[in-house]
Amino acid sequence: MSTELFEVVTPEAALARLMVHVLPLGRTERVPIDLAAGRVAAVDVRAPEGLPAFARAAMDGFALGAVDTFGATEGLPTYVRIAGEVPMGAAPAEPVLPGTAWLIHTGGMLPPRADAVVMVEHTQRIDATNIEVLRPVAPGDNVVQPGEDVAPGSVVLPAGHLAQPHDAGALAALGITEVEVVQAPRLGIIASGDEVVPAHRTPGPGQVRDVNSTALTALARAAGAEPIRFGIAPDDRATLARTVVRAHAETDALVISAGSSVSARDLTAGVIAALGAPGILAHGISVKPGKPTIVAVAEGKPVFGLPGNPVSALVVFDLLVAPAIRRLLGMTDAPMPQRCQARLAHNIPSVTGRVDYVPARLVEREGNLWAEPIFGKSNLIFTMVRAHGLIQVPLDLGGLRAGTIVDVRLF
Repeated sequence: MSTELFEVVTPEAALARLMVHVLPLGRTERVPIDLAAGRVAAVDVRAPEGLPAFARAAMDGFALGAVDTFGATEGLPTYVRIAGEVPMGAAPAEPVLPGTAWLIHTGGMLPPRADAVVMVEHTQRIDATNIEVLRPVAPGDNVVQPGEDVAPGSVVLPAGHLAQPHDAGALAALGITEVEVVQAPRLGIIASGDEVVPAHRTPGPGQVRDVNSTALTALARAAGAEPIRFGIAPDDRATLARTVVRAHAETDALVISAGSSVSARDLTAGVIAALGAPGILAHGISVKPGKPTIVAVAEGKPVFGLPGNPVSALVVFDLLVAPAIRRLLGMTDAPMPQRCQARLAHNIPSVTGRVDYVPARLVEREGNLWAEPIFGKSNLIFTMVRAHGLIQVPLDLGGLRAGTIVDVRLF
């Protein structure tokens, strides 16, 4: 008798069970800041100094004492003498005296006693050494104060933060050239099935190329893991078990892409169950495609049995494997999926009690964005290639009608 689906749970329930047993790894390394984007900060990074380090102009204009502009209007301007020009990259030579101003450019250092910058547009030249101020400014106007961007000692990159390219620039501004990040979790990837052959081989009768190992490797890297491939195991319990035990010992998490038959999935479940406690947490999730998914933890390491059909494997990776990788990394600010709204071009049938993910292509017609569902079985990988994203049919709906505004989760 098959033990294929002894308990079907929602993806959220399966993930909640998994997260109880998965802890951050805590292995760290130091990397140059230009290699930090896409990595997770291991410790709080604090500002060694304030930024900016000095009061600087936020606009091109004239640095002066704001009091000299009070009451200025276009009909009754204030007259101010130009004392000089602030050199870029250097300190002003003299302080601002009452009734005088210094020509200053954006980013320039304010002279001593200057507390505001009047914009060039709000002045009018009388001659080479005098201007009219046509509008008043208050103290602090058009000035970036010391420490206004970052205060000394403040946390600029919190532990668990997924660093972005602009973070590297911010660290450079503070003189930080290296940052401690979490080492990438090692994710083992095993394909299985007598019908599966490597991608470089020409399949024989009844055989298919290994699509999942390549796709899962790319997804693992994008999620922040280091993928390690352990090849293709046949539908033989002893051989599969040896491969799985080795991969489990050498990695931090494991994904097994099972063969397509029920017997192959049962074989995978048995091998996973034998890896260690607590074992299988869910066998079957209420999602299409991806129902025959296995979620387990063995000796603190997450283990997944993904369906052999490529679309199913990719959908389930996004729902369950990627969050597990983020937990291993200790990530505290998981990236939000990119979404857009579009009008549904065709009806999508579904079944209440199951979440459906349907590939969709986005098309613009007469200024409106339409989502065209791409219907196909879960073993047809090019349904994903032709799509821009996935439409989610919620658990409690029996489908979606054409014309409905839907969220499209973009790839």
